[in-house]
Amino acid sequence: MFMYFPTNYVWSMAAVAALNNGGLIDEVDRACKPVLEASRNGDDVGTELLYASWAAVADRLIASAEEDVARGRLIGAGDKYYRASLYTSQAERLQSPGWEGRKAAYQKSIDLLLRHVELSGAPFETVEIPYGDASLPGYLYHADPAAVPEGSLPPVMVQWNGLDSTKEMMYYSQFPQMLARRGISTLMVDTPGSGEALRMRGLTARYDTEVWAAACVDFLETRDDVDASRAGIVGWSLGGYYAPRAAAFEKRLRLVVAWGANHDWAAVQRRRLDREGENPVPHYWQHVQWVWGASGMDDFLERTKDMHLDGVVEHISVPFLITHGANDRQIPVAMAHRSFEQAVNSPKRELKVFDEPEGGTEHISIDHLAYAAAFVADWVAETFAELGTPDAAAVGADARGGAVG
Repeated sequence: MFMYFPTNYVWSMAAVAALNNGGLIDEVDRACKPVLEASRNGDDVGTELLYASWAAVADRLIASAEEDVARGRLIGAGDKYYRASLYTSQAERLQSPGWEGRKAAYQKSIDLLLRHVELSGAPFETVEIPYGDASLPGYLYHADPAAVPEGSLPPVMVQWNGLDSTKEMMYYSQFPQMLARRGISTLMVDTPGSGEALRMRGLTARYDTEVWAAACVDFLETRDDVDASRAGIVGWSLGGYYAPRAAAFEKRLRLVVAWGANHDWAAVQRRRLDREGENPVPHYWQHVQWVWGASGMDDFLERTKDMHLDGVVEHISVPFLITHGANDRQIPVAMAHRSFEQAVNSPKRELKVFDEPEGGTEHISIDHLAYAAAFVADWVAETFAELGTPDAAAVGADARGGAVG
């Protein structure tokens, strides 16, 4: 992975994410260079300085975009709003949960992205997914009509975050756009403990993610523009636990992708307590307690003690793809092999470990994200084609057979 900050993995990962999600190298360099010295003091120190540096670049882009709009240059303006949103989002992700500017920064990233969508004409809408007494915020990216067979509705992938990503980052990744070109729609969801659901609504995570999955599929079944009987799910990073767990027990899902295996997240916490491996974000222990709504370390460890897939992936009865980077510094590649070896009831299981010389060897293949995303998109499209359209009676009979409330 390109280490812009030679001694700081977490900050470098943000720079690489920006570059691999459509950022421009000059702008990323201008955002990073003023805080190069601060990066040497560790992940946690100086994150507010980092935000200010990235925000300065974003604000210059916003001012330029506004000038473009005034002159009728809407395409260029839309592109600038996109990058301003991307940079704001990556810098916000690195902040402490207690930083007083966090909600405003996150809302800024949303507003800028929606302005980009408005100007670019992307086939995209904001949606709300009923969830208990609340709702989960999401984006629905529509399949390219030209790629959908005449007279049929497109299949749909539900896409979930990991520990610290957001639905905006899913859009930046271009993965929904790749699926759209293959005739597949994407429902990007901020699940409890992530993105807008956590920051703005106070919804915290839980281990039994089939409950979130049921809410997502229930929502899709109300739509007349996707084929909810052909719904799959993909999760990256901690989503490599969330998505397989969901597919094991929510039987309406037709396929599942773990984009970065996360077979035993409880064990990962023990490794991090022993200072083994890299953290995904600064202020790590504050962050995870925020995500889980925990009152302290003991409470957090108790809430997450069941965060593993032993005895779970055996219940996956649909096609299952696992991808992993051979040099993942956060989650050992052995966990990908564990998920694959235990998924004995999947009719089509595949493990793809990205290694040299092709790249994609880091966590969720962030170092070569578009390459890995295209691999996943092709597998999803091919697998939906192989599955065909399910028999309605069979789907109805098995819809909730293994769901856990």
